[in-house]
Amino acid sequence: MKVINMGQSTSVMNQFVAELRDVNVQKDRMRFRRNLERIGEIQAYEISKQLPYAERVVKTPLGEANMVLPREQVVVGTVFRAGLPHHQGFLNVFDGADNAFVSAFRYYKDKAQRQVDVHIEYIVTPDLNGRILLLVDPMLATGESLELALEALVTRGTPSQIHLACIIASQQGVDHLTQRYADRDDITLWCAAIDPTLNEFSYIVPGLGDAGDLAFGEKLSNR
Repeated sequence: MKVINMGQSTSVMNQFVAELRDVNVQKDRMRFRRNLERIGEIQAYEISKQLPYAERVVKTPLGEANMVLPREQVVVGTVFRAGLPHHQGFLNVFDGADNAFVSAFRYYKDKAQRQVDVHIEYIVTPDLNGRILLLVDPMLATGESLELALEALVTRGTPSQIHLACIIASQQGVDHLTQRYADRDDITLWCAAIDPTLNEFSYIVPGLGDAGDLAFGEKLSNR
């Protein structure tokens, strides 16, 4: 598996990530969602450079133009619920994409909230055989929810390429996926930023907090 840390290069994307992290900017829930979306647009553009293309002739009012266009429509998959604005950013670029959705959530198995598990509850997807799958989820903490989401999706077909896109990852989560998919050269992980640690509650540090709560409001505990 290949890992691309987009935060190692300088671009306007870093401004959007900084605003996601900033406790004062986070108070603007609409801006938080829009920044998730804008980062998704940038990641989608970068991923588009890795996709297969073919020459096509496009008729114009004055003649014909030879163009190099995407050879096929991708499938954009998303993990509920924080993934929805991120997903929309991808759809703004891949506007003809098919879509897949997975409901995956973390819950604590103990009162001290130290033992974390992930539960998959719902999946809907088109046939993935031979398709290019882009699976997007803004936060990659332990890596287990993204792994489980991917494993759930590929029960419905074998993609030709898989691109995993997150906004903020922990190094632990990146290491988990690279070990899990060490022999898979068809999988690429795209990260807008990689942070060094997880805290005792399995939240990314420095991270940004709970992306789902910041985008859509606080939820009742799953415990």
